[in-house]
Amino acid sequence: MSRIPTPPPPTEMSNAPIAESWCYTQVKVVKFSYMWTINNFSFCREEMGEVVKSSTFSAGTNDKLKWCLRVNPKGLDEESKDYLSLYLLLVSCPKSEVRAKFKFSILNAKGEETKAMGKCFFILYTKVMFMFSVCLLHLVIATFFISYFTCTESQRAYRFVQGKDWGFKKFIRRDFLLDDANGLLPDDKLTLFCEVSVVQDSVNISGHSNMTTLKVPECRLANDMGDLWESNRFADCCLCVCGREFNAHKAILAARSAVFNAMFKHEMEETKKNRVEIKDVEPEVFKEMLRFVYTGRAPNLEKMADDLLAAADKYALDRLKVMCEEALCVNLSVENVADTLILADLHSAEQLRAHSIDFINRCVCLAAYAKCASLNDAFSMASSCLPLCLKLNDFLMKFVMGEKNRLVRI
Repeated sequence: MSRIPTPPPPTEMSNAPIAESWCYTQVKVVKFSYMWTINNFSFCREEMGEVVKSSTFSAGTNDKLKWCLRVNPKGLDEESKDYLSLYLLLVSCPKSEVRAKFKFSILNAKGEETKAMGKCFFILYTKVMFMFSVCLLHLVIATFFISYFTCTESQRAYRFVQGKDWGFKKFIRRDFLLDDANGLLPDDKLTLFCEVSVVQDSVNISGHSNMTTLKVPECRLANDMGDLWESNRFADCCLCVCGREFNAHKAILAARSAVFNAMFKHEMEETKKNRVEIKDVEPEVFKEMLRFVYTGRAPNLEKMADDLLAAADKYALDRLKVMCEEALCVNLSVENVADTLILADLHSAEQLRAHSIDFINRCVCLAAYAKCASLNDAFSMASSCLPLCLKLNDFLMKFVMGEKNRLVRI
């Protein structure tokens, strides 16, 4: 009988969360085996459906469950007449039912389990069809293995009641079993080996953990950096944006932006005066950009994504730039896609440009589809696409007039 192992304390489980209480469930399984030898097997009754039974056996002297093996030497019925059928029978049981798994095997002269496998050859002609009615015939000679055992082990625990048996109607082919070359009947003895696993009651072991759970506070880096910026504490430079001043910290600006890093790194006028004049960015846009520099967040991005993208591109804030691209992609429409495409091209926003071009292509496809619809639908589609066409025309005209240096591929 299997012994119930002592459960490991919860504290020994690596990388596991700690609970105030725990439970360990052990499903008790009793395993035992039985060997049955049938002498002069070839003299067993040859009629289909005839039964040979073993003596009863159990897991131990105190076990009230009694089992036996049942063999049909020439199969159980017409379907299995070419096979030997083998079953495990529950003879007596004090309970209403028992769950058990089982495994059967045949032992050879050396007492080894036999795995009956054989080779089989076949020739396969395959016709391969090609275009223009060209046909080729291929001759394929293949080798595969077949099993003379249909199954030897139950795949699950079956429910046994007294007098009920489970097993295999087609356990092994008779021709293979009776062939002396296979060595399964040494001295005309058939030795069957059966392993049984009986499921018994489950045992629960529970307890409480004495360890104090450590709770790590959430990271407040972004909040603390935001407070530092808004409070102007220890600020050492002033950013003057169209007449509006923002105090900041050179070290943080340089760490976050390659442009500010280059500006403060060299002996430039901004470094000497600790003052930077910025005239090509709106104050509110610059404020949102500074918020991102300090916190990694831009809560007002949706309202100013186009202007913020331009600022992010100017100061080499790549993540903010892609965040703006994402917001603009979500809000693409026939009315704004041309302007968005121009914006993407001006600031090398490759993902935004690709999405804009894809959006335009889909609009063209819809317009083409409208040809198959009614005249009114086609006119409506053409009217909705007219602003897009006009804006794209202006964009191309600017390129031709030399106002742009490169052309966007559509």
